[in-house]
Amino acid sequence: MKPAMRSLCAALVLVGLALPAKADEAKKEVVKNIDIVICLDTSNSMDGLIGSAKAKLWDIVNDMAKIKPAPNLRVGLYSYGNDNYDRKNGWIRKDLDLTTDLDELYKKLFNLSTRGGTEYVTRVCRDACDQQKWSEDPKALKIIFVCGNEPASQDPVVKLKDAAEKAKSKGVIINPIYCGPANDADAADWKDFAALCEGRFASINQEKGIVAIATPMDKELAELSAKLNETYVVYGNRENLEKQQNQVAQDSNAAKAGAGVAAARAASKASGLYRNEAWDLVDRMKNDAKFDITKVPEAELCEKMKKMTVEERVKYVKEMAGKRDALQKQILDLNKKRDAYVVEEQKKGGKKADRAFDEALRGALRDQAKGKGITIPE
Repeated sequence: MKPAMRSLCAALVLVGLALPAKADEAKKEVVKNIDIVICLDTSNSMDGLIGSAKAKLWDIVNDMAKIKPAPNLRVGLYSYGNDNYDRKNGWIRKDLDLTTDLDELYKKLFNLSTRGGTEYVTRVCRDACDQQKWSEDPKALKIIFVCGNEPASQDPVVKLKDAAEKAKSKGVIINPIYCGPANDADAADWKDFAALCEGRFASINQEKGIVAIATPMDKELAELSAKLNETYVVYGNRENLEKQQNQVAQDSNAAKAGAGVAAARAASKASGLYRNEAWDLVDRMKNDAKFDITKVPEAELCEKMKKMTVEERVKYVKEMAGKRDALQKQILDLNKKRDAYVVEEQKKGGKKADRAFDEALRGALRDQAKGKGITIPE
């Protein structure tokens, strides 16, 4: 074969080898960024709303966990309309900046109490737009859910149009959720606000969201959730140890809210949205390809790992990762059976919560995600 022909053949072989790599690259799915801020009215009449949020948070998370690949989900929280809050701030409190820490979010929800008051719907939305560090990704889904039962236009400072324009300038969709019948006179403002924000209006029965269906799988799911905690390997400072303790505390809070809530939390903990690399070596190893366990200073290790050799530490963390994978699979498989059971019970009893807190959020999320090329399976 002539040299020129040999060179051509070699070039064709190289091109052929490169094509599958490019094809694989093209097939690689892009991880989506989703930022959600929830603004809850905490005036006297809103106990049902707060109870609904506590009961249904994990169901909402589990809906989002159906997205493939698992998105980068961050959630923030505001409460407003409470007489205990600072008058200068319009009786509004920022409870939590956008975070991936779902345990901290649940802790903040459980600390909410109602009192008062004067509800400035537009101001809490404006503050959420201004104060949060929203994703700079132009393809990110950025949403505010604001819930309440007083006229949305009562703020003397921030008008409906002003709040709507502020949100649109940030690429944020505001979904107003009115806690009462859609034909109430006070609901009119909420509908107008939704139209101005290009969001989705919903009216809910705030008490309805706390209805839960007990299943035969709930007890085992809670037990598996507790076993899952044993696979977490804390590292770092005292604050990280407190985060590990908070994990257990939020299991307890979920159990207080009901067996079904604890079961839903177990499913969330087994999903790709429950990430604790900030304090857990297993998640850190899994989510950070550059992380080297052997480089962690001994002072930052838990007491158990301090007594190990470097090789033993690596082996131990890998063992915990394997146990976690197995437990998460058990939980997700069992949760599929639980979901099927709930669907059947809803069919029998007509328990579809079409005006419940979680249905309002999940419906809007599903529709608005499509606009960003994100599919949330049913």
